[in-house]
Amino acid sequence: MSVYVYGMARADHPALPEKAPGVGEPPCEVRIVREGGLAAIVSDCPEDLRPKRRDLLAHQRVLTEAGAAGPVLPLRFGSLSDDEGTVRGVLSDHADHYLRQLEELDGRSEYNVKAVHHEEEVLRLVLSEDDEARALAQRNRASGGGSHEDKLRLGEMLATAVREREERDAHLIESTLAPLAKRCVPGPDGSGWLANLSFLLDHDASEEFTAAVAELVRGNPHLDIRATGPLPPYSFVERPVQDEARQPAPSPAG
Repeated sequence: MSVYVYGMARADHPALPEKAPGVGEPPCEVRIVREGGLAAIVSDCPEDLRPKRRDLLAHQRVLTEAGAAGPVLPLRFGSLSDDEGTVRGVLSDHADHYLRQLEELDGRSEYNVKAVHHEEEVLRLVLSEDDEARALAQRNRASGGGSHEDKLRLGEMLATAVREREERDAHLIESTLAPLAKRCVPGPDGSGWLANLSFLLDHDASEEFTAAVAELVRGNPHLDIRATGPLPPYSFVERPVQDEARQPAPSPAG
């Protein structure tokens, strides 16, 4: 049976409570596999594993509980290995890499910040800033909507202005928040957000960070800014460079 891997910790990480529930229905029992200076937090993998709310929450719950007892390198939902022997091989082969990461992430958590425009408010904003577009919009209204060509021209002008505003607002968010974090990494492209950023913070920096997010919200009513955290630092766990002669590190389920 495949082994489901929640994360990695140092070998002296405290054991989880007896019969700690993991993914699956009924929940698979979570256990710790140790090798050298490292430990992996694992359970059996249910045959029908899918990213259902129940299992996503179970994955998060295990990492939250384990992280309360010491630093943990969290793996994303669906990380599997063939068996415990493969897990031990990964821990042995890449011990230096994972121990360095545990040291780097000790005492730190992740905050994710996403932003998108409030459509009507950003249109009002760009019209207030663009004299030509505003004049054309006024002429169109005065003439009962304007000609087809004028409507197309206005639409193109507004689309360009909104794209430029997206770039400015994305830069504003990153330049305001990145100096408060140890690291900042972008989320995947094509997500539909004008900004999707993950920040690595010391635990004692979270209050200043969330205050800065709140100030951005107050000062930019055309933006819908959503901050989520503290989270396990998923975005800052780096996979080791693979050696073809060695077993692969735990990988996401297909």
